[in-house]
Amino acid sequence: MSRSADHRLKDEGSKTQVVLAGATAGLIARFVIAPLDVVKIRLQLQTHPGRTIIQPHPPSTQPPLYKGTLQTLVRIFREEGLTALWKGNIPAEALYITYSAVQFTTYRLTTLGLQSLFSTHPLSPPTESFVAGATAGAVSTTVTYPLDLLRTRFAAQGTQKVYPSLWYGIRSIATNEGPAGFFRGLSAGIIQIVPYMGLFFSVYETLRPYSATLTLPFGSGDAVAGVAASVFAKTAVFPLDLVRKRLQVQGPTRRQYVVGGLAYRGVGGSMKAIVRREGWRGLYRGLTVSLVKAAPASAVTMWTYERALAFFISLDQAKEQEQEATSP
Repeated sequence: MSRSADHRLKDEGSKTQVVLAGATAGLIARFVIAPLDVVKIRLQLQTHPGRTIIQPHPPSTQPPLYKGTLQTLVRIFREEGLTALWKGNIPAEALYITYSAVQFTTYRLTTLGLQSLFSTHPLSPPTESFVAGATAGAVSTTVTYPLDLLRTRFAAQGTQKVYPSLWYGIRSIATNEGPAGFFRGLSAGIIQIVPYMGLFFSVYETLRPYSATLTLPFGSGDAVAGVAASVFAKTAVFPLDLVRKRLQVQGPTRRQYVVGGLAYRGVGGSMKAIVRREGWRGLYRGLTVSLVKAAPASAVTMWTYERALAFFISLDQAKEQEQEATSP
């Protein structure tokens, strides 16, 4: 397989086409997996079986508030209503659109830069994909982190709202926590996203040529590669994702969320505290629903991205042909 064919995801399409395709993929993927995202956040923030803020009973006499994906979905639906499964969806939609656009654009530009820099001695495809993916992840995470933090805090709200509106939440954080409040847990996010995106794109680009040969409905070979890459990468870095979520809800409103309430400081200190209080399994709270969420999210993202990019390319080509046909 030629090098150009093997890297079709990264170097086809103009910058505008890549941005539009990435934003479209992020928008659709976010809406599809929003309920699972809320469930994941609730499970990740449940610090100890039986220890909750809204029902402070001893661990020995009260079971965990949330017990798995299905029970959490049903409980949120019964106690907070159907729309609660999309809590934090406004900042999350902005997050996914912006993140996807920045991610794919950075990935494309980094890849082209590496190919130009190492034109004489090209990097191997997995290495090139890892570096480009890691760079794209770090840049995207930093740019969109305030939206990620807002999404987490809104998803963690129960029937008693901490922030009655998005604008109120932004003003409250800015007033009570300062600009740094919007970046709580960013170090954990960067430490997590660099290996995650590096592994994801490396595995995706490795599997994509093989999955493309599969005969599946709707041409979903890209989705298969996306699912496999996401499951592998997500499992590898999950403890850092959990630490990031716990750090994001720190601050003056920490004890007002549905679950949690314990104080955490720094990535290393947080991991030690979690292992000491909850055991090693505590680092993997919500992993199951995270994998369940990651699979369709990555599948929808990559499937939509490939087809949206093809659509925007064909649209621009049609415009060019029309202009050529009408020009004197």
